[in-house]
Formats: sequence, C-alpha cells, structure tokens
Amino acid sequence: MSDPIEAAPMCFACGQENPIGLKIQFDFDGAVCTAEFTPNENHVGFQDTVHGGIIYTALDDVTANIMYQQGRKAHTARCEVRYRQASRVGEALKLKGWIANERRRLVILKGEVRRAADDVLVADCESSFMLEQP
Repeated sequence: MSDPIEAAPMCFACGQENPIGLKIQFDFDGAVCTAEFTPNENHVGFQDTVHGGIIYTALDDVTANIMYQQGRKAHTARCEVRYRQASRVGEALKLKGWIANERRRLVILKGEVRRAADDVLVADCESSFMLEQP
C-alpha cells in the first residue's frame, strides 16, 4: 500500500491557506470531480475577461483532484485545452472532471468549465497524468 497523499494547503488552485490562491473546493463522488468557482478582478486577462491561464489552472486541478481523491500520486504529463467562449469576471463557473481511460501508468482525464448561469461550455480539456511508480 502506498503512503497517503499529503495535504496541499498552499496549492494555488485549491489550497485554502494560499492568500493569493483560487481556493476552489472540490467535491468527488467516486467517479466525477466537481466544483464551482467565481473569478474576480484579480483573475483578469483583458478588461473584464478571465485570463486563460486561470481557466487552465481550474481545468488542471479539477482533473488532478480525481487522482488526489483516489489517493493516487500522479502528475500532469500533458493537458490540451480548447477555449470555446470568453468568461467574464464575477460570472460563476462550474467545473467537472472525470477519467476517460487508463493504460498502465497513464491516466487520460477529461475536464470542462461551464457558465453556471446558462450551462454554456467555456473550455474543455483532455489531460494525461502519469502515476508515480510504487
């Protein structure tokens, strides 16, 4: 059995102790990881548009959190994001991540960000995570 995964209170995306972090709180039902996040004026890229890096960070963490919640040590090997709509500051976003496929040490995950108000897809991703060797 592997060692338990340590907590990450300073994680930029989900760390609750990081003073400049996003502080996203994830829920996991055993198969799907979800969260809601409302970007603020600190997350701007251009005018009132949320920076693409913030959207990427949320997608990376909603997928990474599946591995964390399962107690599996892994790291992002690759993440391809497709931005579909601009997101505005103050607009609540729904995050969702799930495992699409697994092959040995490689886990393929999918993630999406949708506007909470109308369920419009803002961005989606396909991520590859490498499981650490036991």
